[in-house]
Amino acid sequence: MLTVLLGAVGAGPLLLYGLSAVSDSIIVDLGISEAQFGLLATACFTCAAIGNATLARVADRHSDMSLMTIVFALAAAALALVAVPAGFGMLLVAAALSGIAQSFPNGVTNRILLERVPVQKRIGWVGIKQSGVQVSQLVVSVVFPLLAAAAGWRGAALAIALVPLVLMVMTWRALRAAPLLAETSEPVAEPDPGEPDLAEADDANADPAAPVTPAPATSPRYPGMMWALAAFGLLNGIGVQATNVYMPLFSVRELDFPLVLGGVTAAVAGAIGVAARVGWARQMARGASGPRVLLLLALIAVTGAALFFAAGVTGWAWLLWIAAALHGTSALGVSVVLMSALVRSIPATAMASASGMVTAGMFTGFALGPVAMGLLVSSPGGFSLGWAVVGLVYLLCALLAVVLIRAANRAA
Repeated sequence: MLTVLLGAVGAGPLLLYGLSAVSDSIIVDLGISEAQFGLLATACFTCAAIGNATLARVADRHSDMSLMTIVFALAAAALALVAVPAGFGMLLVAAALSGIAQSFPNGVTNRILLERVPVQKRIGWVGIKQSGVQVSQLVVSVVFPLLAAAAGWRGAALAIALVPLVLMVMTWRALRAAPLLAETSEPVAEPDPGEPDLAEADDANADPAAPVTPAPATSPRYPGMMWALAAFGLLNGIGVQATNVYMPLFSVRELDFPLVLGGVTAAVAGAIGVAARVGWARQMARGASGPRVLLLLALIAVTGAALFFAAGVTGWAWLLWIAAALHGTSALGVSVVLMSALVRSIPATAMASASGMVTAGMFTGFALGPVAMGLLVSSPGGFSLGWAVVGLVYLLCALLAVVLIRAANRAA
């Protein structure tokens, strides 16, 4: 089960990470600019953001099996479209399709955790399944350039398209083998996912007192928390995808890395990101403060952006490797903190929609980051200006985290 949850989160991003790993070849082959290449990520994440915001409540009403099948089918179709020799327009369509494939995974996988996984395993599993994005980045950033060297980047995409199809078959078997837990069957079946029914509480004597009591405390705070998490996700998302999309190109263009080694920079960030997400999830499971963890991650990300800037100015490759490691440790670990906070406080009946709204914030940032970075890189300021702006965005993340910490202290 954990494998398919991880795979669902990582299937959609396969396309963009693969194309980013061979971005220099695509730019040369298609005769496009760096800013145009950034439009692929913008198309992908714009569709993902719209999908998360508009389809989240629809997802609440559909089965786990159908949603997981849609995720993997869309991811495979997007990769297959890359293999069609129809120019840049077809790549935009494929990128948009992969974005739609990223509209459902967080919500449906969070719901599967709540409904099918014992409570003692849930937060730990959040960290592992959310690392699916970084597992995707790690694997495809290395494999895609190697396949492209043998069969071209279109052939590489066609070969990678088999991965979501295999995961889809595994999902069918895993869901049939993992029935709903008894503890979640009643909440999922309730017709009203909002306030508890006070008339039923009176009829049931003292037992319903526990569910009724926390409602006043939770209801007014939940919207504010959700929007705060979405805002942090948006800002962090700008920096994350500006870095993810352009780090391989930066290493090839500015530091004279070969194409495969340029892909390895993203793989290093992805590998560290996998470990970081699991580690941050464990901290959250031990009761760590979400806002304080977010502040720490933002400050580490600022340091990473500064080292990217320094690597470009000095030409010292070792600074790039440290920057990639800090990027993986910090910015790539944010989503697990956001999702852990949701799993702590949101009922299963609203999980897909709440996750969808927070994820929509992240994907809005993901859409803005690459196109903004592409414009900055194409300007006279080049990569230096781009990394400076990325650092500024992470500083804004840190300021938001400080605001959240102060709000939490006042509430306590």
